[in-house]
Amino acid sequence: MRILITGTTGYIAKRLALQLLEDKHKLVCCVRDLNRIPDEIEDHPLCSFIKVDFLKPEDAEIPKDIDTAYYLIHSMATSSDDFEDLEQQCAQNFKDLVEPTNCKQVLFLSGIVNDASLSKHLKSRLQVENTLKSENYALTTFRAGIIVGSGSASFEIIRDIVEKLPFMITPKWLNTKTQPLAVRDVLNFLAGGLGKTELYNNSYDIFGPEVLTYKEMLLQFAEVRGLKRYIVTLPVLTPKLSSYWLYFVTSTSFKLAAALVDSMKVEVIGKPSNINNIIGIEPMDYKTAVDLAFQKIEQNAVISSWKDAVSSGRFKDQLSKHIELPKFGCFKDVKQRKVTDEEFTLNKIWAIGGRNGWYSFNGLWKLRGYMDKLFGGVGLRRGRTSDTYLEAGDALDFWRVLYANKEEKRLLLFAEMRLPGEAWLEFKIVDDQLHQRAVFRPKGIWGRLYWYAVLPFHAFVFNGMINALVKNENENTPEVPSRGQ
Repeated sequence: MRILITGTTGYIAKRLALQLLEDKHKLVCCVRDLNRIPDEIEDHPLCSFIKVDFLKPEDAEIPKDIDTAYYLIHSMATSSDDFEDLEQQCAQNFKDLVEPTNCKQVLFLSGIVNDASLSKHLKSRLQVENTLKSENYALTTFRAGIIVGSGSASFEIIRDIVEKLPFMITPKWLNTKTQPLAVRDVLNFLAGGLGKTELYNNSYDIFGPEVLTYKEMLLQFAEVRGLKRYIVTLPVLTPKLSSYWLYFVTSTSFKLAAALVDSMKVEVIGKPSNINNIIGIEPMDYKTAVDLAFQKIEQNAVISSWKDAVSSGRFKDQLSKHIELPKFGCFKDVKQRKVTDEEFTLNKIWAIGGRNGWYSFNGLWKLRGYMDKLFGGVGLRRGRTSDTYLEAGDALDFWRVLYANKEEKRLLLFAEMRLPGEAWLEFKIVDDQLHQRAVFRPKGIWGRLYWYAVLPFHAFVFNGMINALVKNENENTPEVPSRGQ
């Protein structure tokens, strides 16, 4: 079967693509930026890729001979205030492009919408579902609640709260009931619904076997981790205060925190159906889902993370627009060192940030992250999805990976911290020399003042970092003079 997948770089679609390839399906993957094709599927013989922006579909060409399509585009974490209109526009453009093809079925992952008063986010999901309905193809909608899996937004937020706070004074919405579902079960529903005519033009709630409050989810999460936690809920925290509480305690952006608080006030209880029997699935309980997620984390085998979505930070453009470093109107800090062990240096570069730190003056990096968070930035809490692997589009603390190619020996990062300008950090090995370049393009007088304010710190922070990248503990590596302007 030839299948069209949207949202290829997203949390669910990336995992689903791998599962469908194991089942020997041919995939046509839609990406907004051809520089962000996931490495795991880039060279797969059953995969092809087309560049499509469903908000600007003028030049898009969808192959006529597709049999099925997955609509997995989601705008919950977008920085735009009119995300409802954007989601509607996206769904309508997708429908207009798919209707002329041979597509027989579209599968859509939505949210459970049974509560009498839906959040803004869930209302939008329901509107998208109605927009996708067509006389040219059959629509199958799976409506899920909280998705539990390594790298999911809900899992990482709960993880942050539980592991950082032994005692919690929390908002009253922690008593809201929900039915969490493991990401493995979500993928099995999506893959299992493929081509089943009995599911055509129907919607199904998919959910785990337990009804839990968010408070119970936190406490059960703590049990799995072997932690003792105490939670007191108060009715006095307003939605805005609750959003700030989530923002400062967890790695989420403020926009996503606000959207989550709005949704967490709504009960997410599914309506029973025969979908489990049709697909042949018995969803796992919450504790099992959490335990399996940590197995993936401990094996450093997390396939996708919500933090790697571009919407999790400030970067909004296509990566290709920023891959070439600017030459004019910029300040630069350029350093070089001789590389004596290329494999060691490349591995150190590819492991930078996250739990591994920045190899030099980590306290100052953390301070910069705290300051960024205080002023509404992403801070350092996003970390990185894998401790040793990077690809274009990944989040890396308060940076975004623009380019990562070990064969070319080049890693390029773009700053997503709050800055009066734009900043890049590049590592590149050429002729046994490691070139480390920090480039800053200031915006106005504040940008120039900022550069000169942080310049004194560059001497020891960036020197220490490049020294650590080229120097094995048992080696003495000669330095090449640094230059800056």
